[in-house]
Formats: sequence, C-alpha cells, structure tokens
Amino acid sequence: MTLPSFIPYTAERAGRVLIRYGVVLAGLAVACSTQPQTAPAKPADVPKPQLTYRIERLDPRFDQLVPTSANLEKIADGHDWVEGPLWCKATNELLFSDVVRNAIYQWKPGEGEKIFLKPSGYTGLQPFPGKEPGSNGLALDPNGKLVMCEHGDRRISRLHDDNKTKTTLVDRYQGKRINSPNDVIFSSKGDMYFTDPPFGLPKAFDDPAKELDFQGVYRLAKNGKLTVLTKSLKAPNGIAFFPDEKLLYLSDIAQDQFKWHVFEVKPDGTLGKGKIFGDASQFKKNGPGGPDGLKVDAQGNLFASGPGWLYVFAPDGTHIGSFVLGTATANCAFGEDGSTLFITADKAVYRVRLSTKGSK
Repeated sequence: MTLPSFIPYTAERAGRVLIRYGVVLAGLAVACSTQPQTAPAKPADVPKPQLTYRIERLDPRFDQLVPTSANLEKIADGHDWVEGPLWCKATNELLFSDVVRNAIYQWKPGEGEKIFLKPSGYTGLQPFPGKEPGSNGLALDPNGKLVMCEHGDRRISRLHDDNKTKTTLVDRYQGKRINSPNDVIFSSKGDMYFTDPPFGLPKAFDDPAKELDFQGVYRLAKNGKLTVLTKSLKAPNGIAFFPDEKLLYLSDIAQDQFKWHVFEVKPDGTLGKGKIFGDASQFKKNGPGGPDGLKVDAQGNLFASGPGWLYVFAPDGTHIGSFVLGTATANCAFGEDGSTLFITADKAVYRVRLSTKGSK
C-alpha cells in the first residue's frame, strides 16, 4: 500500500475560529437592584473562574467524528499516572493501568472504579527503585485473555483465568532482557506487536540494568518467533494499525524526536518503508507530555496523545481537531458500543461520545 502524502498543519488553519465547549465561569453575577448593596466579598472568598475540558475544531471533517453536542466527562480521578485503557466487551468494563501504583483498575458504568489487579507490573520482593513499576499498555489476545506490558518485571505477560497467575510471553530478545515494554496490539492474524522504550527502568536510557543497545518495535508471531521490526525510533511508544492493517502507526516520545510515524506493513507482517506522519514538537506549547499512546477509528482517522491534548488527524495527515485536557495525555481507547472514546490523562480518565467507531 502506498503511503499517503501528508498535509502540514499551518498557522493559517490554526487561526480559524474554534468551537470550544465546557467553559464554566463562576461568581460573575451583576447586581441590578436599587436596594443597598452588601459589601463585596473579600478576594479570597470570590470563586475563581474554572476552565473545564474543551473540544477544538479545525476542519469540517472533525464534525463528522465528534458531534457538536459532545462533552468530555471525567469518570475517574485521584491517580498518579493512568495508562493503557482497554474496553472489555465481555464484562462491560474498562481496565486501565496506574503505572506508579503498580495496579490495574476496573471501571464499570454505574459502579465506578476498583482495583482489578495489584501488583500489575512488578512482583519483586524489594521496593522498586524507579517511579513506574506497574503495567502500562493492555490488550486482549485472540482468545480474549488479558495481556500486559509490565515495566518492573520487564516482560509482556498473559493473565490466567484466576486473575492472579500469569504466563510470560516475552521477556528477552536473543538472550538479553528487553527494556520495559510500553504498548501492545494484536493483528487479525493473531501476531502480537509491541514497543519497548526504556522508561520503566529507573534511569531510562542510562540505566545500568539495560541490556539492549536499542529501543525496538517487535512482533511475536503465533509460532513464537520474536522479530525486531525496526530500531529506527529512539523511544517507540504508541502503536496502532490502519483498519486494513497495511499501515502501522508509531509514536516516538524522545525529546529530540517527538514524532508520529507511519510504516508500510508487508504481507509477511514485517515493516516496509516508513515516514514521518506528524511533528509533535510544534505542539509543545500546549502542555506537558508528548507523542504517547494512539488509536485509529474505522475510517482511518488517528487519535494520538500529545503535549497537553489528544490530537485527531485525518488519514492524509491533516490535524482536524483536538480534545484539550491541559495536562499530559497518555493514551485512549474505543469502548462500550464502539463509539465511546476513553482518554487517560495524568491522574484521571475521561470519556466522550463520538459519531465514529473504533477500528476492529
């Protein structure tokens, strides 16, 4: 499949009138009575205006994906760093990781959240020396079993039916321990694809326990063969297929890279030519974080975490709109009937109803 040519994001398009939602102003009443007025409240007593999350629209194509009535709703809060959202249709629940707390949480509509699995990514007896011991990306394998990217234990594992014991799927490449797997997906053929940056290691790139001299993107075939697909990204992170699986999107969150990439997928499942899909460095002014987790809808639109926001790109690379969260945005996932988008950002989880559905 030929890689599409991409339309750059321009200042002219950024200057269009944007539709924003969710702006709440408190304490701005104007008194019109002729009766004597009470003394104004002290500055400390005046509620500050609060700006809630908003949606920005840059292109008419965005309106076809996100209804004008759409609103971001916070469904979970108070965490340390949430990641890896995964909708489980069979149990009608959302699972997500708190990487710092070494736990996976379960959220159900009408019930709220509770701990699903702890520990989720580090089972050592000694305290973990770094900041992110837990699981990160989550996925369901072809048999519906939960698969986890584990930072602390430096492996990808599959959870057994008892929701306690696990089987290690990958923890080494050519006899050397992998770094700290970040995100994972499965192809329709049942092959597992994952990214392996070093951010789960206490000192990341410079950690003395790091055994590999690269950060790879891998495929674990159904026959058990592990293949490095590319070493070209400095810190590969998010990963998602185009709906026909002829393209693979990847993000590179290294500070001197900050790019979204797209690669051709060959018939044998390996990667062909790649190119830059988008440059996230232009968005650094929008907030903390970087090009992190990403997902694709059924029409091939890319929903990509980036600095401060979740960015939406048309298949041709045009930035058509954003979900503005104002904080480091980690990942997203489609769920419920396929038209609900769940977003993990810093300490909280959000959801929003769309007009499009996630890619299967």
